[in-house]
Amino acid sequence: MKLIFFGTPTFAVPSLLKLLGSPHEVIAVVTQPDRPRGRGHRVSESPIKQMASCHSIQVLQPQKMKDPLFLETLKGLKPDLGVVTAYGKILPEHVLALPSRGMINVHASLLPRYRGAAPIQRAVMAGETTTGITIIRLVMEMDAGPILRKASHPILPNDTSATLMRTLSELGATTLMKTIEDLDKDLDSAESQDENLVTFAPRLSKDEGLIDWSRQALFIHNQVRGLQPWPHAFTYLQGVRYVIHRTTVADLTASPAGRDTKKAGEILEASAKQLTVAAGSDTAVRILEIQPEGKRPLPARAFLAGHSIDVGSIFSGPS
Repeated sequence: MKLIFFGTPTFAVPSLLKLLGSPHEVIAVVTQPDRPRGRGHRVSESPIKQMASCHSIQVLQPQKMKDPLFLETLKGLKPDLGVVTAYGKILPEHVLALPSRGMINVHASLLPRYRGAAPIQRAVMAGETTTGITIIRLVMEMDAGPILRKASHPILPNDTSATLMRTLSELGATTLMKTIEDLDKDLDSAESQDENLVTFAPRLSKDEGLIDWSRQALFIHNQVRGLQPWPHAFTYLQGVRYVIHRTTVADLTASPAGRDTKKAGEILEASAKQLTVAAGSDTAVRILEIQPEGKRPLPARAFLAGHSIDVGSIFSGPS
């Protein structure tokens, strides 16, 4: 088959590589326009564009899906199938209709749960223990198409969104290839999604990273795990912003820090070994890795060796 691949971030790279190593022909790649990325906000190519260029594949980067030149080029390619993996935009009906066998999408959740832009992060933040990949046939409604194939994967207690993205990107590529190999069969047996089970995974915002220490420790731990690699969980101490990279739920029954009820955000331990903070409902969070604003991330032990933190101080919002 002649395939057109729609994708943008690193998550989509394994899927493209699997297609390039298959008997099928990737005749073009559609990816987001070059944009400022990274700390320096330098304009750079997407990971998918870089990969396509390395393999001398035609790259299309329309600013808008209604661009006449883009549509004319797409029609002229006469694709059999479109494959979408984290492209970043909803495709309109006139684009969906171009490939003769339609378009399929690699989505990083077990649909109909977590439709939307941040399925991995939202699943981790919600404390889910299972996630996976769903291959669907694309329709106009976001992530609502018939299900062609699923593959499950556990979420371990210390998994982060960053680690799961790497794992699920590979699982997505493998599941995609199985779907394409059995495309006729999967299309015939496609199942409609149960609308009663739908949940959504909206795009993340920076302000979601601010830790509310009145929440229970497990909620905060899941927030820290889920907001990696962006925007990260953060808090303030005496007006200084700290990014929290790794945590665990503290066992207060075995700690002198748990003797009395404390204020949310109060530092219970700041010894050579432990940095423990009170959370809601008499729970506590143990910080394992922390990053002062403008500095590099440090294990808690190294951070405490170079910073004077008083027990009884309060982590809070911006002053």
